[in-house]
Amino acid sequence: MAVDKALNPAPMGLDKSLSSGMMPGVNVPEPDIEIEIEDPESVTIGMDGLEIEIDPDEAEDDFNDNLAEDLDEGQLAQLAGDLVGEFDEDVGSRSDWIQTYVDGLELLGMKVEDRTEPWPGACGVYHPLLAEAVVKFQAETMMETFPAQGPVRTKVIGKETPEKREAAQRVQEDMNHQLTDVMVEYRPEHERMLWGLGLAGNAFKKVYYDPSLGRQVSMYVPADDVVVPYGASSLEVAGRITHVMRKTPNELKKLQRDGFYVDADLGEPTNTLDEIEKKIAEKLGFRAETDDRYKLLEMHVDLVIEDDKYRDDDDGDVALPYVVTIDKASETVLAIRRNWDPSDKKKLKRNHFVHYSYVPGFGFYAFGLIHLIGAFAKSGTSIIRQLVDAGTLSNLPGGFKTKGLRVKGDDTPISPAEWRDVDVASGTMRDNIMPLPYKEPSGVLYQLLGTIVDEGRKFAGAADMKISDMSAQAPVGTTLAILERTLKMMSAVQARVHYAMKQEFKLLKGIIAAYTPAAYSYEPDEGSRKAKRSDYDDVEVIPVSDPNAATMAQKIVQYQAVIQLAQGAPQIYDMPYLHRQMLEVLGIKNAQKLVPLKDDEDMKPRDPISENMDVINGKPVKAFIYQDHEAHIMVHMSAMQDPKVQQLLGQNPNAQAMMAAMNAHIAEHLAFEYRRQIEMQAGVPLPPPNAEMDEQTELAVSRLAAAASAQLLQKNQAEAQMMQNQQMMQDPLVQMQMQELQIKQGELQLKQQKLALEAAEKTDRLDVERERIASQKEIAGLQVGAKIATDKANLSAKEQMEGLRMGVEIAREAAQMERTPVSQPQQPKESE
Repeated sequence: MAVDKALNPAPMGLDKSLSSGMMPGVNVPEPDIEIEIEDPESVTIGMDGLEIEIDPDEAEDDFNDNLAEDLDEGQLAQLAGDLVGEFDEDVGSRSDWIQTYVDGLELLGMKVEDRTEPWPGACGVYHPLLAEAVVKFQAETMMETFPAQGPVRTKVIGKETPEKREAAQRVQEDMNHQLTDVMVEYRPEHERMLWGLGLAGNAFKKVYYDPSLGRQVSMYVPADDVVVPYGASSLEVAGRITHVMRKTPNELKKLQRDGFYVDADLGEPTNTLDEIEKKIAEKLGFRAETDDRYKLLEMHVDLVIEDDKYRDDDDGDVALPYVVTIDKASETVLAIRRNWDPSDKKKLKRNHFVHYSYVPGFGFYAFGLIHLIGAFAKSGTSIIRQLVDAGTLSNLPGGFKTKGLRVKGDDTPISPAEWRDVDVASGTMRDNIMPLPYKEPSGVLYQLLGTIVDEGRKFAGAADMKISDMSAQAPVGTTLAILERTLKMMSAVQARVHYAMKQEFKLLKGIIAAYTPAAYSYEPDEGSRKAKRSDYDDVEVIPVSDPNAATMAQKIVQYQAVIQLAQGAPQIYDMPYLHRQMLEVLGIKNAQKLVPLKDDEDMKPRDPISENMDVINGKPVKAFIYQDHEAHIMVHMSAMQDPKVQQLLGQNPNAQAMMAAMNAHIAEHLAFEYRRQIEMQAGVPLPPPNAEMDEQTELAVSRLAAAASAQLLQKNQAEAQMMQNQQMMQDPLVQMQMQELQIKQGELQLKQQKLALEAAEKTDRLDVERERIASQKEIAGLQVGAKIATDKANLSAKEQMEGLRMGVEIAREAAQMERTPVSQPQQPKESE
């Protein structure tokens, strides 16, 4: 509303001396005050860097106020007329769907019909095909979506941490506590919703905060009371959603007293029902002609209200979401409220409804069992009535009797066991009585009834699987395939219910998180009591139902298949968790106590003896990075190799599982020990296991580990070779071979020494012989020289030549002796 107002006076509570810069007895410097007026209805005061925005309308008009109190009657009347006209158009757009739904209600057989056609007391039974399908759908879906422990489970958003898992557990317990204990109306409303969903194909839940109850509520709204334009694809994008409500005069007065509705005089209720309401009541066996309640239209629409103070200039001509409540009879607007979150700058519509659909169709409204198998149920009803009437007429036949050939009341059909007077002129009694030729119930008609009913059950997904179709020796996979094929349609419906429940829980979570106290009203099993409000931030709330399995039998077969796979490779499965889930599917109470699960994050370091005891007792064990892994491995290996332990464990049926658990635990220690040795070779500590690293860090660690692993490999290979040699030396056969080798080496050394002595002796003899020969040559040369010198003068030239020849011959013989071995001395040859 645009209302001119004068400038507001100075804020109350400021001392006048402050404005002049003086206080009694104190010299206070005058602060710099800036007053900025952008809107005549608001004032912004800036002083010493502090800005104070004063808006007088904030105290007068809250975001959740009823705007109908501020608009004039002309605007309200025009708005009411336009909205009621659009509501009538929406009702007309779904007339065919609602008519089929209303007509199909009769096929439920809820009303016992006393038929008078074709005769009084004719068969009025209805075939239970439709009722059977609805009841079965309601029962199966109720057990699937609302088990005894509660309908809610939680999922951690983002990376899981022990704190987030504890928060998720607390949220799950709190939500289940709210839905099962606090919201006492939730389970009955949920059952009513499933009944309406199966019949009409559509059901709605309205989720909101009820100030009178001081808590959240989720109420079932029948499909005929929620009117949406036929062309809308979903509630989120529908431009108009109308909830048809009925309030008693006392309820309306309470709401007006509390200021929720405008205090307007609506007169007395019209006490009339529309045609659809009358037909629904009649088909269900109720007699309803009048209703002493007010019929209110709560319309969630997009409007342009120019006088709305929360409308910004950026909005332009864009319509914003509002909730308008109108009395249908008098077309009086009772309330107009904003329908967006105050913190949402985009002003998106807040949704309060959840749409459950059975089988989606072409328009907004889905199809239910009435639309899908209504024709089958109608045909089955017609045939079963014919069969019963035929049997009645055959067992209690009627006919004619003569009485002057005049039949009394011959214009009406003959009922069973009815005989009428016929006037005849003459003849015998036999000739005067003629039974009508009624036939026995037709066998062909009976077979046709069975075919129609079977086809209807198959189409509705309500057919039971025959035990004869399955063999007791059939593999679990074959059984699962048969179940999947039989329950495919029902699985799709259950998946849609699961999705809608997820949206409903999301709305409930938002309300509970906003209005919940800071501490729990009861002591949770885990975590702190004072973290309730913060628990909802990182947790997603989802239904406990499984969209991939429609029934308990299907779930059990699935888990049986997994257990069979786990038996082939139990080391890669978490068997306690698998059995825990199996017990929960079977509905066993306190499954967490029967099969307790131990989170690795909660496990504490244990000494190796305690770890051995845990393995023998079937308890989980875990290795930690800072433990002495060599010592742990030595203790574990000693226990496994102990003959007494082996003998006692060999009689235990779980011995194989114990050995597998011990080997797996030793492998953990071995992995940590290998990591420690790599760090020793590298000379630097490695990042924590499974730590997140960027590309550069990962490359650096990989290269460092490659060099360290090569060094460790060489070291371990050398140690392994040395150990292998030591082990070989301890072998008796190797020791005998080594002794024989030593003896042979001693004999070889003796032989080598003997040969060396012989060679030395030969060398000495050769040296002596050489010295003797050299002495002989020297003596012979001296003798020859002296003789030649003495006789030189006296000899003739011939004699001198003869002496020279003899000297040469002696030298030649000496040289020949040097070349000849000592052992085979040769005599010098005589000269020719």
